[in-house]
Amino acid sequence: MRDLLTRERPAWLLAAATLILLIVINGLVQPGFFDPSVLQSNLTTFLPLVLVAIGQTYVILGGDIDLSVGAIAALVNVVVVSVMAALGGGHGAIAAGLLAGLGTALLCGMVNGILIALVRLQPMVTTFGTGIIFSALALWVLPQAGLEVPEAYWSTYGGHVLGVPTVLVILILATLFVVLLARRPFQSWLKAVGGNRSGAFQSGLALNRIRIKAFLLSAVFAGLAALCLTGETATGDPLMGQSLGMGSISAVALGGTLLSGGVGGAIGSMLGALLLGMIGNVIYFAGLPYEYQTLVQGLIVLAALAGGVVLARR
Repeated sequence: MRDLLTRERPAWLLAAATLILLIVINGLVQPGFFDPSVLQSNLTTFLPLVLVAIGQTYVILGGDIDLSVGAIAALVNVVVVSVMAALGGGHGAIAAGLLAGLGTALLCGMVNGILIALVRLQPMVTTFGTGIIFSALALWVLPQAGLEVPEAYWSTYGGHVLGVPTVLVILILATLFVVLLARRPFQSWLKAVGGNRSGAFQSGLALNRIRIKAFLLSAVFAGLAALCLTGETATGDPLMGQSLGMGSISAVALGGTLLSGGVGGAIGSMLGALLLGMIGNVIYFAGLPYEYQTLVQGLIVLAALAGGVVLARR
């Protein structure tokens, strides 16, 4: 275990050091970057990707991948707003909408897990296909963007809990979950499954159950990201979250988790997601022409990914 932590540490530190550097640069190029309201606004923007990256980490640690997280987020979003609108938008409707959304996420994760772990379909192709199905279902539930979210929902999300911004509370709770799960045997089992699947099977680990749980975690965190996006936009959108799939994979790799599985952790993925957000901020506020922003962002991400992967493999 000590040797494993030693191998993970350089890539994790690289993401942390790069994030600190980008925070300093953001402070120089973005007016009022360290103002509490600006920090809260940035965290509100970054939080959905952070949550999706956490869930994606557990799937990748197990040697799989989930390309359907963006579609799951969109489906959860339209289910939540549709249920809230159908039930009148009161506090009971909000609770029912949240339960329906999380239930939808669990169902999507179960479908992915069963098809991949039990039916033994290829993960990338399968989640690409289920992502298309989930997107179609989202369009069926809500053919076009619309339906207002109750004010009590979005005002709470954009407000404070005991004086602390709600988005920061969510980030703290997510971090606590990640830290606690890292201390449980499940994460070690995931790494064993992703690092040496045949060896894990021979050691008696329940491979199918472990992989299904990983896809359930991925879907639940995509659902939580959808709830955050719903609170941020205060509306339903069947096309929401299209960039979350590839963004989450990039965040996981930037955080030092090997895409082949077996090495890494969700804390690094959270840093990677924040890193992606900071890169976008720096490019935007540096005043680069719009046509070059995506190109420069892609080059920076590729360089960071290459550095993280080299250090992790070493």
